[in-house]
Amino acid sequence: MNKCFLILFLAFISTFSVFPQRQKIKNQPYGDMRLYHFGLVIGLNFQDMIIANSGYTGDNGERWFGQIPDYNPGFTVGLLADYYLNQFMNLRFIPTLHFGDQGYKFKEESTGKIFSSTIRSNFLMFPFDVKFSSLRLNNYRPYVLAGGYGAFNLGRKLDDSILLKKTDYGVSIGLGCDFYLPIIKVCPEIKFYFGLRDLIEKNRPDLRDESLLKYTQAISNGTSRMIVLSFNFE
Repeated sequence: MNKCFLILFLAFISTFSVFPQRQKIKNQPYGDMRLYHFGLVIGLNFQDMIIANSGYTGDNGERWFGQIPDYNPGFTVGLLADYYLNQFMNLRFIPTLHFGDQGYKFKEESTGKIFSSTIRSNFLMFPFDVKFSSLRLNNYRPYVLAGGYGAFNLGRKLDDSILLKKTDYGVSIGLGCDFYLPIIKVCPEIKFYFGLRDLIEKNRPDLRDESLLKYTQAISNGTSRMIVLSFNFE
């Protein structure tokens, strides 16, 4: 994860290093003036959950505390529709599939016993973003994004230790850089998604093994977080 951030940061630093250079011939000089255009999104996602533990004590006196200690990379693919607002702003709709999973780890307070569970988490997401672009220099143009999204969980598995709700919503921010090639525009981008809904399903009639219920009861609230590193081809 840290290596990915470092690579992306160095890529952005390199874009600013071109500012002292002389003007060059621009690829697609009027490409950004199209009223609308479409593209493809391919990348990696790293899903997380911000967990608030309840401190629940079961009938046998056990107290379990949960967390997601590691990020498991997943695959992201989607489509992009861009609408031109003005020289510096665009409206974007990006229906996207995020395939991944979340690795939960629970620890019992007194005995130190560990229970681990991997929950599949495949989301169909519908983000609306406003893209704020800087002035273009030669064939580079950095930008930032801000918006909101709704999502549907397509990977729910009943009778598991943790069950996530079917829908989610939240806000997102991101940054990227347009690289203008002769035919297409390639845009490396990083986005951060912050869920606003408690995703932990508390009502668990699906459980056949009632001993698993204590892991749901150990969590009072869980909201999604996700980082997506992607390339947009427009």
